[in-house]
Amino acid sequence: MKLVIQRVRHAAVRVGAETTGAIGPGLLILAGVAADSTPADVQWLARKVALLRVFDDGQGRLNKALGEVGGALLVVSQFTLYADCSGGNRPSYTAAAPPDKAEPLLDDFVRLLRELGCTVATGRFRALMQVELENDGPVTIVLESRAGQRR
Repeated sequence: MKLVIQRVRHAAVRVGAETTGAIGPGLLILAGVAADSTPADVQWLARKVALLRVFDDGQGRLNKALGEVGGALLVVSQFTLYADCSGGNRPSYTAAAPPDKAEPLLDDFVRLLRELGCTVATGRFRALMQVELENDGPVTIVLESRAGQRR
């Protein structure tokens, strides 16, 4: 599983004219599920996100976690994080999990974040979405569950 995490002042996701999720200060998370992602990957990433210290402390250092600053999360599914462009100009998405596997894992990711005390808004799985955000920093982090578990 792969996450692109952006610290934001605010973010929103719409499907057509409907806003399906919106947050003030916090983190926008673009979440891709790999074909070989497991529940263990989801658990590891949820804990990592909930405790990730990417917010300023009193000295201007990135030393505070989401809960310490009262921030929220906006999680948006994005299978294109697993695009492979090495074979030509049309990306291949064979490394991405099929929808019937990806959706329950993303649902579990959101559920675990909420159980960890996070306020979470979401997009809509398999929908064409428009994401609006105002970066804060900018601070952008890429997390991959497999890389973290090897350490």
